[in-house]
Amino acid sequence: IAIEGCCHGELDQIYASLQQIEQAQDIKVDLLLICGDFQAVRNHADLETMACPAKYKSLNTFYKYYSGEKTAPILTIFIGGNHEASNHLWELSYGGWVAPNIYYLGRTGVVTVAGVRIGGVSGIYDQRDYQRGLFEMPPFDNRSMRSVYHTREFDVFQMSQLSQPLDVVLSHDWPQGIAYHGNMEELLSRKSFLREEIEQNTLGNPATAALLQHLRPKYWFAAHLHVKFAAVVRHDPATAMSPEHPSSTRFCSLDKCLPRRQFLQVIDVPSDPEAPIALDYDLEWCTILRTTQALRSHSQGSVSMPVPDGDTRTDYRPTAAELEATQQLFVDAEASFRIPLNFVATAKPHPANDGIGPRTNPQTQQLCALLTIPEPCQQQMDAAPVQPRGFGRQGPPMMMAPGQPRLFEVAAQQHNPSAIDLDDDDDDDD
Repeated sequence: IAIEGCCHGELDQIYASLQQIEQAQDIKVDLLLICGDFQAVRNHADLETMACPAKYKSLNTFYKYYSGEKTAPILTIFIGGNHEASNHLWELSYGGWVAPNIYYLGRTGVVTVAGVRIGGVSGIYDQRDYQRGLFEMPPFDNRSMRSVYHTREFDVFQMSQLSQPLDVVLSHDWPQGIAYHGNMEELLSRKSFLREEIEQNTLGNPATAALLQHLRPKYWFAAHLHVKFAAVVRHDPATAMSPEHPSSTRFCSLDKCLPRRQFLQVIDVPSDPEAPIALDYDLEWCTILRTTQALRSHSQGSVSMPVPDGDTRTDYRPTAAELEATQQLFVDAEASFRIPLNFVATAKPHPANDGIGPRTNPQTQQLCALLTIPEPCQQQMDAAPVQPRGFGRQGPPMMMAPGQPRLFEVAAQQHNPSAIDLDDDDDDDD
């Protein structure tokens, strides 16, 4: 498996670099994982929904893979970051193919490849939006263009309901506190501007820090800060969900795709030698998508996840009966858990300039029909007359209610101070 940091639309360069690695090391890379800022830009209209300075708004090379001019030579899975063609990814909140052989995991998601279980959390943390609903819808305004990629408590809650061990987890920003588990001085020698945040323990995402301790994957990969950094997080075996969960997690963040930068890492992960290199739906995750539907909200206001009160369900970890019910849906539909190769172009590729309004995607429609859950894009479009797209740039901060118990306690930050732009030394994601 190859892992890449920030993609920034440079697919041609990434695939060429992988080919060089394969030739130099006499290996075959079966799978590429990309940790965000993928930039699935289909045309110039998509660039208008990407939150970044105008000088960085470039088509790059993804549109060639979208149009069929080129085909990805390696099965590729990616998550979203904070510089994305957000109107494109909005169509695929539960994941899907953005081009043949290139798969988006969704806002959060879990899939398996030859027995290797891979999960991901898209976006970055910002306390102002953490407890909001998923209210953003194309066409975005200046504020919602940025809030759309902010991780929500709902996303984290869904991932927290996983019980079965994960091999790999991807995030864009770093889990908070991860710098303390690696060579901090080496990190600061390369990124000295991070010192204050590290010393104050405000660097990174507090929500995914809690997820790391809870999920305990074998590997956790990230990007965002444009530097390679490795760490090992050791866990207390006594608090593991099961004996199958590892006692430590190996973390690695990678750089962006530029010459002489450390943006690629290749690892050997044990897999099923008899299984093909193909994507499969994950039974536990599909069940979580079904059981948590009542918690999904498109509200712009505060949306709280369940807390123990004695009356309502708070534990959404799938029961045996719920897993069996999801399995039966696949049986009844005569469907395989193999993710179908059902990519459909929903916008015209460059040189066309095909609008930025909301679209549904047949892939999302098919998955929702299979799982008997509402199609989120259509649901939101139907509610559009009463759903505001955004709010003023100085919108009201979403603060934790005093004393309210949370599944994962998150520091009351007004924003993520480590959210950086495409420039290495620019620490403002807006």
